[in-house]
Amino acid sequence: MASVPSLASTLQQQLADALTAALPDAGAADPLLRRSDRADFQANGILALAKKLKGNPRELAAQVTAALPAGGPIKDIEVSGPGFLNITLTDRAIVETLAARAADGEGRLGVPLKDDAGTTVIDYAQPNVAKEMHVGHLRSAVIGDAVVKILEFTGENVVRRHHIGDWGTQFGMLIQYLIEHPGALKHEGGASDGEAAMSTLNRVYKESRVLFDSDEEFKARSRDRVVALQAGDPETLELWHRFVDESKIYFHSVFDKLDMVIDDPDIVGESGYNDMLEETCRILEETGVAVRSEGALCVFFDDVKGPDGNKVPLIVKKTNGGYGYAATDLSAIRNRVQDLKADTLLYVVDARQSLHFKMVFETARRAGWLNEDVKAVQLAFGTVLGKDGKPFKTREGETVRLEDLLDEAVTRATAVVRDKADKVGLSEEEIVENGRYVGIGAVKYADLSTSAVRDYKFDLDQMVALHGDTSVYLQYAYARIQSILRKAGDAVPAAHPELELAPAERALGLHLDQFGEVLAEVGAGYEPHKLAAYLYQLASHLTTFYDQCQVLSPDNAPEVVENRLFLVELTARTLHQGMALLGIRTPERL
Repeated sequence: MASVPSLASTLQQQLADALTAALPDAGAADPLLRRSDRADFQANGILALAKKLKGNPRELAAQVTAALPAGGPIKDIEVSGPGFLNITLTDRAIVETLAARAADGEGRLGVPLKDDAGTTVIDYAQPNVAKEMHVGHLRSAVIGDAVVKILEFTGENVVRRHHIGDWGTQFGMLIQYLIEHPGALKHEGGASDGEAAMSTLNRVYKESRVLFDSDEEFKARSRDRVVALQAGDPETLELWHRFVDESKIYFHSVFDKLDMVIDDPDIVGESGYNDMLEETCRILEETGVAVRSEGALCVFFDDVKGPDGNKVPLIVKKTNGGYGYAATDLSAIRNRVQDLKADTLLYVVDARQSLHFKMVFETARRAGWLNEDVKAVQLAFGTVLGKDGKPFKTREGETVRLEDLLDEAVTRATAVVRDKADKVGLSEEEIVENGRYVGIGAVKYADLSTSAVRDYKFDLDQMVALHGDTSVYLQYAYARIQSILRKAGDAVPAAHPELELAPAERALGLHLDQFGEVLAEVGAGYEPHKLAAYLYQLASHLTTFYDQCQVLSPDNAPEVVENRLFLVELTARTLHQGMALLGIRTPERL
């Protein structure tokens, strides 16, 4: 695939070459090019050069302008203020660049693959075995899935890891209960596989917990069972696998509702690193990274202290010989760096765990597992809040079940779709399908359009609104284009570079051309909210275009119709691709 350089990158290179030619004493210089409301672009770099060269900035700007090649994409260039360059591009350059994007046979819209692609292991969507997924699990799954898609589109080799909670003391209680109540995991009839699995697991967990808290002998047997589990006792492991398998049925049912694919080979939970724990501890102790303190193996940090002023350690191995979360996380780092050959480790984890991961990453750096060539990054995310601005709870004060939240979103969205179904002739099957796509898309977009580190309010009424910064607005923009293309008859989308563009056409075209640059920025900073913002602005430009430029008007010349069809079709393709990278569907009819 031949990538298509953006107009901004072409202009940036021409200005840089002109700066070098006109001002050789300046050395390599950045034109500081950016979009402007006074022209298409503004270059501000000459002001800094004038200070360096002790020259008149307006005179230097004139020299640079004279050094620009003729016949390029620039239509007009004006020296403004203290040496700013206001640059307007030709309509031909805009349309020809967009035509090259549209002609990309691989469907990438001319977006290049990055030159420095590496291997990123991304740790996201981490539910716990034998426990229900709640609203707190939403963000890791949605943000992680979008970042995976975006990184892969830019050319990165991505390895998914779902570090599920599948080990620990609670399994001694559960397994012992199952041994003493062999039919406990039998499903009750009438529910779907996922619902039945979770209902059964919930029941078993509650019943075993009651027994654990009330029966000291059962508690003792449960603790012995933990030892048997850690020692690899075959019967205990077989029953543990039953709990894990039952939970996976439930996990997959929830991820299916989220319209996400989670593959079993990518699910490597805490248990997956058991065989590495002792070696990890040995290496840390032998190298002096970790030291013994009151019988525990700990790592200390000068800048991590408790309220009493004493250093708070990262506990790798407990006094009783048990392993802490740190041992597992450090073993996972060893596996991901040494076996998976990752050069970036990305953790999509709640911001409240930031101190833990700061300590884990620093420990891994001291051990040499992280270095200049291998980095670890926590993509920390904030909390989902209710309309009242407090952590999202049910009226009874309970944590909101993720399935209930998703079902409610689909119900609300289906009502919105049904309300407009007659206008476009949707069948009942289409109403139900589109209701799901709109509802799940609304939940994902509300999350992804917010900077990950910020908290956000979960407001379904706002999420499924047809107007404003919502996924529904973007989905309707896409569907509206499809409707126009269906009504076009014999007219076909075709670029006409010879035509003069209306202001709304120029604005839409210039924004379309930024798609690749936005994706590069989003991928480099793990910031899907910037892609969401770009797509919302694209839909807004499209709305202005509709208001000012009729597409299928009989008063338009055939070439004008074809060129406007070309613009809206490329807009639809860009919306479709961008939304897909966020994990959101774009129905053809809404």
